[in-house]
Amino acid sequence: MISETAGKFHASQSSGEVSSILVLPDNPICLFLLAHGAGAPMNHSHMKNIAFSLAEENIATFRFNFPYAENSKRGIDPRPIILKTIESANEAAQKATPELPMFAGGHSFGGRMTTTLVSNGGLKNIKGIGLYSFPLHPPGKNSIERADHLKSINIPMLFLSGTRDKLAEINLLKGVCNELRDITTLHLIDTADHSFKILKRKRTNAENVYSEAAFNVRKWVISIL
Repeated sequence: MISETAGKFHASQSSGEVSSILVLPDNPICLFLLAHGAGAPMNHSHMKNIAFSLAEENIATFRFNFPYAENSKRGIDPRPIILKTIESANEAAQKATPELPMFAGGHSFGGRMTTTLVSNGGLKNIKGIGLYSFPLHPPGKNSIERADHLKSINIPMLFLSGTRDKLAEINLLKGVCNELRDITTLHLIDTADHSFKILKRKRTNAENVYSEAAFNVRKWVISIL
């Protein structure tokens, strides 16, 4: 059985409260702090699919809105507010399930901001970072500058990236992971794009794309725990 518990927590001094959802399977092995992408708030179908596929692998999730998503603002919050919100979400998640080992990450922008926070010394309680569609570069502007801060991270990172992701050219992403060596694991998802949309006729793996990703998260988590 999988339960859902809605809640709210104080994001930052200037932003007030934001919403959260704890998805809890019967026998969770850990809790994953799940930050959403720039254009897909916590209740977007993509985020729900990530959360429930992880629950099927006995991984609890605590997903939440950034203030701009909570209030339907057009522009993304300034970085200090984004980072503070992740810190606040981490505290709220720990209070909700104090007995579970903590992991963090998220989709695209949310994952990138999580790694930014960790590279600055935040989230000292987490055991690893899981990154769905890490946005290595803007579309059509292949580069690796967005990965520079990853060199300051010394805990395990898992990259789950589609082979058609226009924000993470495969060879560049492989190069980043090779440079970071032992702390990184890369799993490529055949024919998936940045939003995990696939080419069904060309995809060689018949497994659901979210289930495939969640299975690899569980395998990675167990290797750490």
